[in-house]
Amino acid sequence: MSKGLPWGPLPPRSLHLCIDMQNLFARGAPWETPWLERVLPQIRELASRHAPSTIFTRFMPPQRPEHARGSWRRYYERWRDVTRDRVDPALLELLPSLAALVPPATVLDKPCYSPFVHSGLPALLRERHAEALVVSGAETDVCVLAAVMSAVDLGYRVVVVEDAVCSSSDATHDALMMLYRQRLGAQIELADTETVLGQWPC
Repeated sequence: MSKGLPWGPLPPRSLHLCIDMQNLFARGAPWETPWLERVLPQIRELASRHAPSTIFTRFMPPQRPEHARGSWRRYYERWRDVTRDRVDPALLELLPSLAALVPPATVLDKPCYSPFVHSGLPALLRERHAEALVVSGAETDVCVLAAVMSAVDLGYRVVVVEDAVCSSSDATHDALMMLYRQRLGAQIELADTETVLGQWPC
């Protein structure tokens, strides 16, 4: 039997925000996240059970480093091989088992860590009258972190699915889980997939 969430069942107007589960982060890819495959079944379960309420984001590099601004230009000079004039376009696509859910799931592209910046996410959340965000994806300590903190700042109820997020660094993944529990527990809930599904009416 699943446990409860700290702040009770999720409201009907909840959305699943799945961050950057792309081929670019899969085994053998330039930004390989070693245990992405470990969390994929949980993400697939969340997304398939709530496909119309799922929003997948994709991290989209610029065409060339000189198309990026400020420190992002320096970043892509380091990662020139993932810019769109060099990278295999297939690497930018969602993992196949998740892409199969679109539609009814939605895809939004973003040029930076937070999906709340320079994407259609804020408008989409307003349009759907979202009250809560269930967050999964990659990486715990970069793009997922940026999404979570932006959502908190905007006042959304945020549930991080702890067995459905992953990082290429175990140490910083664990540090973020500790931060959420010890410093941000009034605004960020942690729960496993079973608990979230048990507390989210279809």
